[in-house]
Amino acid sequence: MILQTENKNNKVTNGLYIVSTPIGNLGDITLRAIDILKKSDYILCEDTRISKNLLDRYQIKSKLISNHKFNEKKNLLKIIEVLKSKNVVSLISDAGTPTVSDPGAILINECINRNIDIFPIPGSSAVSAAVSISGFGERYFFYGFFPEKNNRLKYDFEKLSDIDGSVVFFISPRKFNKSVKIIKEYFSERKIFICREMTKLYEEYIRVDVNNLEPFASNPKGELTVVISERKKEKNSSIILKESDKKIIKKFIKKLSVKDITDLVSQNSNVSKKEIYNYCLKLKNEK
Repeated sequence: MILQTENKNNKVTNGLYIVSTPIGNLGDITLRAIDILKKSDYILCEDTRISKNLLDRYQIKSKLISNHKFNEKKNLLKIIEVLKSKNVVSLISDAGTPTVSDPGAILINECINRNIDIFPIPGSSAVSAAVSISGFGERYFFYGFFPEKNNRLKYDFEKLSDIDGSVVFFISPRKFNKSVKIIKEYFSERKIFICREMTKLYEEYIRVDVNNLEPFASNPKGELTVVISERKKEKNSSIILKESDKKIIKKFIKKLSVKDITDLVSQNSNVSKKEIYNYCLKLKNEK
């Protein structure tokens, strides 16, 4: 089935519109987004006070419904009834694209289940903006917000550090300061690009090697978008472990973690870390 946002009479098709809004500078909104918002019967927004700044700027008079992570489940059936009544409903977040680390997924899935039409209205994205000026490779994995518990973070970083590409995440300066040690542990020898307050008055960009990363002297305001570069390609002048390397591994296999042994042996070996890591796992499995 082919869906169209507008018909030949320039009338907007009924349904749910996922509208991207500026991540900071209010000028970063598309003409199409403004048009859809003006033609919406209702606009769902996280914080009506924040959204009103944007809507007043472009003289958008549509009715607002507060819809955030604390009430989106409670609102669900009411909004579905509004959509089923042939209304045009737009969903916006405080900044950027809804449902991307923001509320909205619950409503979208309910619309899918009920065959209610959904349309994306693309626009600003902190993720693509940060990646575009990072200088890193074009392949990246978006992680979202850091979890609160470090145990979960370490578990995820163990997997993310093996991804063949950059890693992008959102984090508050306070949480970032507490996580510097963990970042350095799992992403050593890489580069990191930190974006703070993108497109706003006090925007700031920091580029540094992960090994030289330090916490902020204070907890600055604003959310951070952070990009960690892809892994360095290992120089494999030898793809086979030497017997001397194997002896070192066997000596420490019961005393150190696989990661620690890999780091230790790789310092004085041309063999790839992956080769060392796999040999350690082989020994572990033989026990």
